[in-house]
Amino acid sequence: MPAPTIDPQERKPIDVAPTSSYHAADRVWVYRAGTWRAGVVEAASSRAATITYLPGDTPGTAVDTLTAEYLLPRTDIDHRVDPKPHPRP
Repeated sequence: MPAPTIDPQERKPIDVAPTSSYHAADRVWVYRAGTWRAGVVEAASSRAATITYLPGDTPGTAVDTLTAEYLLPRTDIDHRVDPKPHPRP
C-alpha cells in the first residue's frame, strides 16, 4: 500500500481518529517533513501519541510525539520499522 497523499491540514475533523484509538505496536503513517512515513506507535494518550518512524530513506529511526491529524492507520508491513515477531521456543 503506498503512502497517503492527503495533506493533514485538508483532513476533515470527522475523519481524524483520536490518538486514544491507537495502541502500542499499531502500524501507522506519520506526516513529517512534508511526507507520510511508516511508523509504529510506542504509546498513546487522549492528546498525543509517541511514534517510532522512518525519517527518510537512510537507515535508522526517529521518535516523535504527534497529535492525531498527523497520523493515519497503516495496514502494510514495513520490515525496516515494524516489530520483529518473537521466535517460538
